[in-house]
Amino acid sequence: MKSIDSLTPSQIVAELDKYIIGQGNAKKAVAIALRNRWRRMMSDDAIRDDIMPNNIILIGPTGVGKTEIARRLARLARAPFIKVEATKYTEVGYVGRDVESIIRDLTDLSITMVKTEMQERVKDKAAENVEERILDLLIPPLKKPAGFGTSTQRLSSSTDSEFNPNVASDEELNERTREKFREKLRKGELDDRTIELDVKAGGNPTMQIFGPAGMEELGMNIQDMLGNLAPKKTKKKSVKIKDARTLLLAEEAEKLVDNDAAVQEALERVQTSGIVFIDEIDKVAGGISGSGQGGPDVSRQGVQRDLLPIVEGSSVSTKYGLVKTDHILFIASGAFHVSKPSDLIPELQGRFPIRVEMDSLNEEDFYNILTVPKNALTKQYEAMLASEGVTLTFNNEAIREVAKLAAEVNSSVENIGARRLHTILTTILEELLFLVPDDIHEGTILIDKDYVTKQIGSIVKDRDLSQYIL
Repeated sequence: MKSIDSLTPSQIVAELDKYIIGQGNAKKAVAIALRNRWRRMMSDDAIRDDIMPNNIILIGPTGVGKTEIARRLARLARAPFIKVEATKYTEVGYVGRDVESIIRDLTDLSITMVKTEMQERVKDKAAENVEERILDLLIPPLKKPAGFGTSTQRLSSSTDSEFNPNVASDEELNERTREKFREKLRKGELDDRTIELDVKAGGNPTMQIFGPAGMEELGMNIQDMLGNLAPKKTKKKSVKIKDARTLLLAEEAEKLVDNDAAVQEALERVQTSGIVFIDEIDKVAGGISGSGQGGPDVSRQGVQRDLLPIVEGSSVSTKYGLVKTDHILFIASGAFHVSKPSDLIPELQGRFPIRVEMDSLNEEDFYNILTVPKNALTKQYEAMLASEGVTLTFNNEAIREVAKLAAEVNSSVENIGARRLHTILTTILEELLFLVPDDIHEGTILIDKDYVTKQIGSIVKDRDLSQYIL
């Protein structure tokens, strides 16, 4: 795959097409938004900071691909990405999470992402260090006696080996033994040998503080201070060498990473390429509930007002420093069955200028979802049963029947989009998945139309059963 910097909008859509069926308008909107980021970075310095992202609202029922489009876009761009539920946050002054925690969580994810990438870059050096540590445990290097550095002692210790080539010094013997074990280690001959490691003991107890704005940040800082003050405890653990490699590799790679550089790169990445996906934004819109009601709806508009400065651009305090949200891309989504986008407060509406209506999925869409994507559900089940030595195949008629049944149930019961395929395929394959590997442990199993009808046909016809089972 090309670098994201060289991908044009049409190429971005083509990449999304590998995983998401249909929704061309939504893919086009996010592809333009992603390419505009590159265009902004390439623009003149005098105007670059004034070019703001065009945030997007995706409108459509559940299961049509809203979240998947945003998630795949972030993965394609290798950008920090977080998905949040709008209903999870409360107005400042109420018990619960304030909206600024979205940016703090995004920053934490970015730090983890950058450190992981940096550790990947130094994994070869880390592997060398791991090898040395394991050898030190198997064949400890000789400790020179105190005062060994004098010339007289060095001369007397080397006399035998110098005048008699058949006599090797202790250091030479130790080094030869280490090299022999190094060769065995690299060939995997010592993988099942057990060694004793010093590993970190369980983490420090955590503390969560909820309340008015700033208290959560205070709780986070107190927790960090307590963690830094507490001594790092270790304990002895006996593990096989093949498992020790994994434990030590992460530890050595972490040592080789420049923490300050990682933090700076992570903050820059959040501010220039971060993506926040706000789901269920329709649930905090006014809608038919109206204003002035008490109870759980009392802070709906408050949440919108608190979101406004984050979306339009502000500085959020995190434990790594201030994070500017001016150029973070916000993608909101909602079904908007009860409310509509115009029920959001006008100021927030203005911060989401791009609105895309998602298409409901039909029978042909379901068929394509089951056959085209790289991670299609049918391919996932085939891969899972292949791990048991069983070859599972779906013929075209079976897939057509599953797509038809999914469309029928969605239209007659509740439209949950592509998620209906999960429930239908699970029901169809339930008996088979139970019998493997005890009763079926090899061979090829063909799923055809008759098998699909036998397993699920009666359930689809009975509307009451469909409501509860599918």
